[in-house]
Amino acid sequence: MRLPFAPPLAPMLSSAADALPEGDGWQFEPKWDGFRTLVFRDGDEILLQSRDEKPMNRYFPELIAPLVATLPERCVVDGEIVIVGEDGLDFEALLLRIHPAASRVKLLAAQMPASFVAWDLLALGDEDLREAPLAERRARLEQAMAGAARPVHLSPATRDRAVAEDWFRRFEGAGLDGVMAKRLDAPYRAGERTMVKVKHTRTADCVVAGFRWHKNGAGTMVGSLLLGLYDEEDTLHHVGVTAAFTNAQRRQLVTELAPLRKSALEGHPWRGWAEAQEEANAKGQRLPGATSRWNRGKDLSWEPLRVERVCEVAYDHMQGTRFRHAAQFVRWRPDKRPQDCRYDQLEVTPAYELERVFGGRGGGGPDLQLRQGS
Repeated sequence: MRLPFAPPLAPMLSSAADALPEGDGWQFEPKWDGFRTLVFRDGDEILLQSRDEKPMNRYFPELIAPLVATLPERCVVDGEIVIVGEDGLDFEALLLRIHPAASRVKLLAAQMPASFVAWDLLALGDEDLREAPLAERRARLEQAMAGAARPVHLSPATRDRAVAEDWFRRFEGAGLDGVMAKRLDAPYRAGERTMVKVKHTRTADCVVAGFRWHKNGAGTMVGSLLLGLYDEEDTLHHVGVTAAFTNAQRRQLVTELAPLRKSALEGHPWRGWAEAQEEANAKGQRLPGATSRWNRGKDLSWEPLRVERVCEVAYDHMQGTRFRHAAQFVRWRPDKRPQDCRYDQLEVTPAYELERVFGGRGGGGPDLQLRQGS
């Protein structure tokens, strides 16, 4: 590619904060819930690069032609690949794209096509813009994408903290993660954590119904705890895991959970899942549907525990009936009964149409639409 710098490029990263920064000199943007993507374009040649610097063209073939039609002839753009479902951004649909079969990817691309949301311009023609301040890069990006049309979009941005706080409250209902804050005078620092992200944080009391061993091997340390919540029909659903423990805590959990492993499968609500996994392991097969959301080669076998313990965890938001990310362990709750850990304790986020998110750009109306099928 004839560009000011060659791929791959480590993307600029962020660090977490509890609140939006005060003072002047900040640009705020919605935090998109998708796959971080750098787009390198030289004429008809497009390279989609992931956060871990791997090519992604084969997983999102439907984006190549729109990007060629929309982006400048030669450029490097930072942004996010997202998929829009009926209720907003659908991260699970993105995960399904990481599939080895091209025919499967092609089918999914036709059923739920992806979109690309741009927020930074790193190169234009022969110009390397990485040392330019964000304020200049944003202005150049807006000029370059003035005629953008779906499925390629320009992310809204504001310098008004009050507007950003309003976005933080309202945009979650469209599936957005939170709000990003970036210094207007800052250059693009590849691989450095110079951005600030503020995400939604809530807590929930969950049943601890099982665990997975640490990657060091069975009997060494606990890797993660499997969490459950009951629905209105008293069915216990697996909602995610919590895994943020020190090695000392992981070793202590081996001893602490040992009594709950005795006769754990007797009457366990996930007994069918456990037996199917055991049968698959005996045959040297992987249980269908039990692959990792992030690493398809990861071992997801698990150990059941008697459903007697409850813990409080912190989480950002739900993706369907599961926690979107791994929850953070807060504390044990010996005062809580497992049967009291129900979905109805969770905060319900009002729906918000994605097409209205772009109404926040420059005070105009919803000039860009992301609603699936619109």
